[in-house]
Amino acid sequence: MAAPASSPVDIVYPWLQRRLQARPAYMNALLLFTAFMTVVYMPYDLFVKPVASDTEIWFGFALRGWAAKATEPIHWAIYAFGAYGFWRMRPWMWPWASLYTAQVAFSTFVWGALHVGGVGGWLAAIAGTAPLAALAAALWSARERFQPRRLDLRARYGEWALVTGASAGIGAEFARALALEGMNCVLVARREDRLRALADELERTCKVETRVVEADLSTVRGIDKVVRDVRGLDIAMLVNNAGIGYAGRFLKQDADRLKRMVQLNCLAPVMLTRRIAPAMADRGRGAVVVVGSVAGRQPIPLHAVYSASKSFDVVLGEALWAELMEHGIDVVASQPGPVATEFEQASGEARVDPAADELPHVTVANTLRALGQQPSVVSGAFNYVRANVNRVLPRSLTAFVAQFVMEKQTPESMR
Repeated sequence: MAAPASSPVDIVYPWLQRRLQARPAYMNALLLFTAFMTVVYMPYDLFVKPVASDTEIWFGFALRGWAAKATEPIHWAIYAFGAYGFWRMRPWMWPWASLYTAQVAFSTFVWGALHVGGVGGWLAAIAGTAPLAALAAALWSARERFQPRRLDLRARYGEWALVTGASAGIGAEFARALALEGMNCVLVARREDRLRALADELERTCKVETRVVEADLSTVRGIDKVVRDVRGLDIAMLVNNAGIGYAGRFLKQDADRLKRMVQLNCLAPVMLTRRIAPAMADRGRGAVVVVGSVAGRQPIPLHAVYSASKSFDVVLGEALWAELMEHGIDVVASQPGPVATEFEQASGEARVDPAADELPHVTVANTLRALGQQPSVVSGAFNYVRANVNRVLPRSLTAFVAQFVMEKQTPESMR
């Protein structure tokens, strides 16, 4: 057991150390520089510095006064994208970071040679340009660091994965993705016939071993059955995907069905993780995925209990990300939006535009890329914007807007 933290430094340092290990020292310096420019200097430059003393340099030429002010939002955006790109090591940073640094090197040379002039100006131009040119070259040669990393899930965690809700949709795609990584799969769901068909597919196409466990995880008996049936297997990855929805006005919803939903969406991932993760901790490696939803980022009338259960899942996953890190266990909470599965039909919800739903294999790919990198991931750019807009809007407003949207997607008898 780790010693309790004695100061804020003891809390922050392990997190910061883990984040900084993702890139070399010079990139960490660039990350800090771009973050400083984004958060401190550019806001001061744009909103505080007097217009008369404002200057911006572009390609070695100076813009002053209002001309400088007009271009500062562009500089601000550049530094903001740079800070985010270095923090997440995004693929689009190559060749953008190198080319922008080369532009700064060029500007430095032009400024020194033309505006300072003389021997001193040329020497200053060369002295200022050389390290920037070297930095641009280093960023250019660092293309591999910005490429999507290889998952290597079997090598990172072990041989066996357990996937709940594997009979269809996101769960089935998790199983396929993990089998393609060479991981043997324990497939858990209520519909044994579908699990058998998926197991045959994985064994035939991916040459992996499988086990099928028919269980209802909305019951304690079903959870116990899963744990009993995998005894003796070193479960390296647990994917808590099983879940159900239930659309409708709270006072019209069946109480027993609400109870089953809470047990499946909340109790099952808690109990399975608690009973399987200790063996991962003993081995010093493992992974846990908790499938939540962007629905858990806000109150959703007519989906009240479902959205609350998914909020539970997201917070659980993010908390376990920090807590289990010291044991070598990577945790990620996945937050998809609408996905092209049978979920809407099963929950009694009518989708307005099913063609806009994300494909389940995209959700899975985004989740697995985030595993070991961040505590949670929102799959899809639109979903990311929607999830984060809810952070700044009044909760009362988001609740009323969500109710307006859900009324269109809920059968009239359940409104």
